[in-house]
Amino acid sequence: MTAHLAPDAVDQHRANAAARTWLGLSIAAAALAFVGSVVGFSVQGSYISLTSAFLFQALAQDIINAVVVAPLIVLCAVLALRGSYRAGLLCLGAVAFTVYSYVIYTFSIPFGPIFPVWVGVLGLSLFALIGGLASINRQSSAGRFTHNRAAVVAAWTLLAVAGLFGLLWLSEDLPALLNGVRPQSVIDLALPTNPVHILDYAFFLPAAVWTGVGLLRRRAFAYPIAAAFLVFLLLTCLPILTTPFVQLTLQEPASWGAMIPIGIVAAILVGVLSWFLATLHLERQ
Repeated sequence: MTAHLAPDAVDQHRANAAARTWLGLSIAAAALAFVGSVVGFSVQGSYISLTSAFLFQALAQDIINAVVVAPLIVLCAVLALRGSYRAGLLCLGAVAFTVYSYVIYTFSIPFGPIFPVWVGVLGLSLFALIGGLASINRQSSAGRFTHNRAAVVAAWTLLAVAGLFGLLWLSEDLPALLNGVRPQSVIDLALPTNPVHILDYAFFLPAAVWTGVGLLRRRAFAYPIAAAFLVFLLLTCLPILTTPFVQLTLQEPASWGAMIPIGIVAAILVGVLSWFLATLHLERQ
């Protein structure tokens, strides 16, 4: 089919096919995640073996998955399939968040009836993320971001948020290591380790720093990835902000301590992301 096309047309055809593949996988992952999350927070006993602290977090995560993340992925994927570049970046960030969340689901929550759904979501979203990153045309994407001040602010936001979360986790883990005890969050979750800390230390915080530094150095790869990373970081704030309301709904004492700092971080991320995406020159598409 592509043998009679010019080289540029062949490349465009392949890029379109790759986009349809990863966006299709994203929609499938979102649909499956929606089903699993609705079952998780609506069927009594879904998380019967979890500690109370872990239960509140799991239910908050399910609510955000069903109400925010899954609809966002489907909407943005459909718009991206119709040619919206901004929507593609939003979708990529939401898919990255789904991978992050379902690594925790599959490796930390005890085996149960929803386990096959979690594995399915993880597989679909992981391959969608890989496909989405691989399909980025770094040079043409970087050419869309011509507002240097917005790029610099986005870069420093990534670096600052990554640094803050890193220091927050270290403030718990380092004293525990020095004293030869388990961190309090590990005790509360009744897990061998804290999966959030592991994922952040090993993958997402270094990747955020790498992207922020790359953006400051005007590396082509960093521009589209930075936009997706801002979406990812914003979504990670939402379950934290939702957890106290879950506690109130279950008639448990609510923990409001994180609301102000995480709320401020979320508001900053919304502002920076909106500005960064608003400066895109879409006529370059």
